[in-house]
Amino acid sequence: MTSPVQQETPKDDFDGFVALLRERGASLPKRLRQVADYALANPDDMALSTAAQVAQQAGVQASTLVRFAQALNYSGFSELQQLFRSRLRQQFPDYRDRLAALRDEGAAGPNMAQVLLDGFVEASRSSLTRLQSTVKYHDVDRATDLLAGAETIILVGARRMFAVVSYLAYAFGKLGIRAVLVDNIAALGPEQAAIAREGDVVVAVSCAPYTPTTVGIAAQAHAKGIPVIAITDSALSPLAQHCSLWLEVEEADYGAFRSMSATFALAMTLAVGTAEKARPDA
Repeated sequence: MTSPVQQETPKDDFDGFVALLRERGASLPKRLRQVADYALANPDDMALSTAAQVAQQAGVQASTLVRFAQALNYSGFSELQQLFRSRLRQQFPDYRDRLAALRDEGAAGPNMAQVLLDGFVEASRSSLTRLQSTVKYHDVDRATDLLAGAETIILVGARRMFAVVSYLAYAFGKLGIRAVLVDNIAALGPEQAAIAREGDVVVAVSCAPYTPTTVGIAAQAHAKGIPVIAITDSALSPLAQHCSLWLEVEEADYGAFRSMSATFALAMTLAVGTAEKARPDA
């Protein structure tokens, strides 16, 4: 006979799932309640981490995740994870939705060029102002200390953040600093990053919605004791849990198209600051 929990478990409504879990959580066995508490506190990790990583962070066995999912009438952890991934997708509209929002703001009118440029310039200005007011300069100093002392800098970033690590690879190369860009061609990013050894430093860049490959590479390096510098957008970022030091950059957006200005300003600061500290006479 199907239990009441199974009958009422939402499959597509994340808010409904949270409400039900909070209501029924107390009746779950101890280990399943432990998973429920972790899931409510770390929804992004539930969406982006592997089952093994979630189990480790939650302090349970991977099989417990399966039992937790099945107790709520999901076929397994993978189906449950889709609910958390759907939540992330709903938070970040696709590009067609973003263009539609811009049209609603008048960006498709006769003054389209001015409206768009003014909007993106203002978003960039807001991002840079926010960075100046929130950045922890001593953390930037610590980051450049780590980078200047590294034998090799491993650069990891994907999707739109690939532009940032590509710039860092270019800048470090021009400045005479040994750096390796993980390009993840043929999905070989983890194997490329595995060259990191004692004395190296990994720089991992990712913002919501976080890239699982970047998060996974950072976690593996951190577990090996290799210093990881994370550039990300929140203390709740999964990258912030797998690093020696994290630097926060929160970009403003215009029409849901986020600026990259502050992230590039921070990247330029790290590159030049590292080069200054790495000089033989520094």
